[in-house]
Amino acid sequence: MKKYAILFWVSTCLLFSEALFAQIKEGKIVIVKIDSKALQNTGGEHTTRSVSVYLPPNYEASNSKYPVIYYLHGFMGKDVINNQMKGILDEAIARQKIRPFIFVQADHYTLFEGSFYSNSTLTGNWEDFQAEEVVKYIDQNFRTIAQRESRGIAGHSMGGYGAFKIGMLHPEVYNSIYALSPGLVAMVKEFGPNSNSFKEVQKVKTTEELKKTYYPKVLVATGRAWSPNPNKPPFYCDFPFEYEGDKMTINQSVLAKWESNMPFYMVEKYADNLRKMSAIKFDWGRNDSPRFPVQIGMLSQRLENLGINHFAEEYIGDHGNKIWTNDGRVLNELLPFFNDYLKFQ
Repeated sequence: MKKYAILFWVSTCLLFSEALFAQIKEGKIVIVKIDSKALQNTGGEHTTRSVSVYLPPNYEASNSKYPVIYYLHGFMGKDVINNQMKGILDEAIARQKIRPFIFVQADHYTLFEGSFYSNSTLTGNWEDFQAEEVVKYIDQNFRTIAQRESRGIAGHSMGGYGAFKIGMLHPEVYNSIYALSPGLVAMVKEFGPNSNSFKEVQKVKTTEELKKTYYPKVLVATGRAWSPNPNKPPFYCDFPFEYEGDKMTINQSVLAKWESNMPFYMVEKYADNLRKMSAIKFDWGRNDSPRFPVQIGMLSQRLENLGINHFAEEYIGDHGNKIWTNDGRVLNELLPFFNDYLKFQ
């Protein structure tokens, strides 16, 4: 009898699970265009940007207002909310991991594949675009709860960097921050002065050569954002470290510009802003590239020293295998986090 009881229980659970997934109601993706004033630039970047908006199930049939999660994509990414992402958002609501919400992802893809969510005299004011223009447009055109208590900001990799930085700089706009494996938090490992990255970028002479690289391309995109130089073709930017053979020269003024944009070096200045957040969380994969555990650990320790409450969690995974998956961080950690800390109607 005990054996049959267990079989009955298992069968019932499976049927319940199948019924649950069969009943998942789908949200809707809307793509809008914003003609940005903040992104007027001399660097050749397009100022009209796509913004993808996920609307929860029954949005059009209700009069409800919703909190908004602003999600920032990684380097080489765009605004697209693909079917896998949409499925995770739908599933999270169906499984009651989060109440119905709006999810927004704007296009920050540039000529060199990433804005780093920063204001630049060369490429435009991407921070202002994200924190001001996108939020204003969404509040004016969708049924949002238009207050900071109902806005969260999140992102992965370059987007995790942007989420923490923009959230830190704009506590009047956002209530909470979740940064998945944030990049360029500090000058360490692959982007440290004695890595090969700065040596490699110095050898690249054309855009065509640059497109075949990774770390040099990231450095160029970063330089165009943080230390643009209109008199230095073909990439129009300066770097903090230069090499003659194996001899390194440090450009102190450029290094200061880079550090002024890296969260580890910024948090003391903006500590009071961070204390206004309802919650802050970082996570990172144990098997990620070497810089991520090091730099996020440094940032977490710095926040702890400043008495800034936050969550910091290492999980078993690499840079992308546990993000938008059924066993991943977005479904099981990020969305429940915002369910706890955002204000719903």
